[in-house]
Amino acid sequence: MDKHNFNKVSAAGLLIALGIIYGDIGTSPLYVLSAIINGKPIDDLLIFGGLSCIIWTLTLQTTFKYVILTLQADNKGEGGIFSLYTLVRRQKKWLVFPAMLGGAALLADGMITPPISITSAIEGLKNIPALNDIHENTIIIIVISILVVLFFMQQFGTNSIGKMFGPVMFIWFAMLAVLGIGNMSSEMNVFNAFNPYWGIKLLTVYPEGFWILGAVFLCTTGAEALYSDLGHCGRGNIRISWIFVKACLILNYLGQGAWLLNHKGMTFTNGVNMQNPFYAIMPDWFLLWGIVIATIAAIIASQALISGSFTLISEAIRLDLWPRMKIKYPTEAKGQLYIPGINTLLFAGCCGIVLYFRSSGAMEAAYGLAITLCMLATTVLFSNFLVSKRRPPFLIWIYLFVYIGIESAFMIANLDKFPHGGFVTLIIGGGLFGVMYVRHRAKKIKNRYVEFVRVEEYIPKIEELSNDSSVPKYATHLVYLTSASNPKEIEHKIIYSILRGKPKRADIYWFVHVQTLDDPYTSEYSVEHIIPNDIIRVEFRLGFRMQPRLNLMFKKVVEDLVANREVNITSRYESQQRNNMVGDFQFIVMEKFMSQDNELPFSEDLIMRLYFWLKELGVSESRSFGLEQSNVAVEKFPLIVAPVSKLKLTRVWHNEDEEV
Repeated sequence: MDKHNFNKVSAAGLLIALGIIYGDIGTSPLYVLSAIINGKPIDDLLIFGGLSCIIWTLTLQTTFKYVILTLQADNKGEGGIFSLYTLVRRQKKWLVFPAMLGGAALLADGMITPPISITSAIEGLKNIPALNDIHENTIIIIVISILVVLFFMQQFGTNSIGKMFGPVMFIWFAMLAVLGIGNMSSEMNVFNAFNPYWGIKLLTVYPEGFWILGAVFLCTTGAEALYSDLGHCGRGNIRISWIFVKACLILNYLGQGAWLLNHKGMTFTNGVNMQNPFYAIMPDWFLLWGIVIATIAAIIASQALISGSFTLISEAIRLDLWPRMKIKYPTEAKGQLYIPGINTLLFAGCCGIVLYFRSSGAMEAAYGLAITLCMLATTVLFSNFLVSKRRPPFLIWIYLFVYIGIESAFMIANLDKFPHGGFVTLIIGGGLFGVMYVRHRAKKIKNRYVEFVRVEEYIPKIEELSNDSSVPKYATHLVYLTSASNPKEIEHKIIYSILRGKPKRADIYWFVHVQTLDDPYTSEYSVEHIIPNDIIRVEFRLGFRMQPRLNLMFKKVVEDLVANREVNITSRYESQQRNNMVGDFQFIVMEKFMSQDNELPFSEDLIMRLYFWLKELGVSESRSFGLEQSNVAVEKFPLIVAPVSKLKLTRVWHNEDEEV
């Protein structure tokens, strides 16, 4: 992306930012204050202190850490935990662990944001007098129905309806501001909340005040998603639009706070007499419209998280941190993709959370714990980014001290939620992290086995085989996928496949290698003629957000080579050559299976078994590389990482005197 355009601010860009960046953080007024006051008598300290914590969390965490600082870490215009990781992964190998932790936590967040946002919106129906006794099961049915439609629509893409997101979210934020301003006149001293004294007093003096941070944290959970969507809008549009968004959010929180100050001494408890202050500040005549707008905003917030999850997993696949999965492209829009397996996983997770918790108040207990881990991971990775940019060490240490301190406090406060539902998101996040860890660890174990040989040593044998008419021809063009990054090397298993056993004779041998780059959208290739018109190596260099659609890409390479007269793809069969027929192309994909002839330690044996089990759940390598099944042959070979060193076997000699 051009740097000028990336930082350019435009009206259209600002509107797009409103539509896809602020869904999660923008719907937080639906549940934050209700979580803070749950079960506590309303007084000045609780309201002023709670509002002060919200204002300063939005300032320190969202504005300063993410909007001002972290947005600087763009990878050719792209943001997000994996984009940040690709910027720093060459510094220290262990940085893969915070990247995996952050990715898993963000994906877990994608499972709970749709349920809590949509449920909070639909629960507004309880505030309508005619529906105040609406049954909990009715709300659950409505929420799950919305989720069914939302996830069903993912397969068609969001390019057309996505254009509506900006105007709708503008209406949403304007509504937040107007409702807040309209309720502040009754309690103008609510502006005391800007004084951090009240926040500090709440955390230090109020009974169990520190644990309120777990509820306060809900106001900033969308900050990580804000960074992830950097590539869609550009840094300039995000920074300018955040001024408007933050003002609208704070005005609404102040309006809710003013309403609560008019109800001092009352106690609102989830499931008993809870009146959500978000809906309480709405005029009766506007309530139904407010619920409709809130529901649409919640759906848009959910859509942003779902799309972000697809992008996150596609990046993890390209970085070899997730099993290969089927990826579809519903529209031609840049970055628009659909992963059926992840869509099903998210849908099942969202429905499970709705059915398990049954109310937004109960979901608040599970929300926030996982995302604190993601924010800590971003802090660690961004500090290494600052090191790579040669920033003064004392500033980096100040950054680490401040934000590890803040986020550790949030995490400790959120741990209070663990027995009340926080364990659910930790189990989900832990499972997702486990998948990434198994993939990463198995790769290191497999690397012990991969044996590379020099191509030049086998060139004479391959040429001799190619010219040996006594061997039946396997294909005119034989294409192997190789993992050898050095163009002068090739895996021994490929040489074995060509020359040993039943040799594979072909007129031209192609070795194709795909290199994943640290920048997002590079798409280029190079060709090396090892032996002109006999052995050719093609290397694709693809960004970590580019999908390796090799069938299309390889065709384009061959067309370019033919146009430049670098290769003759005419069939070498005499009858077909006379008619100028194009020869056939056969791809060979080498797939490993776990050999029984291994002596691995228990932990490594478990990792490898899990790795191959997860691999079975994913798609084959040929499908993940976008190869057509009709011209692909899969060769399976045993993976022997630790061969059996001692085999106890005793020969028994037959005694001729024995009767048989």
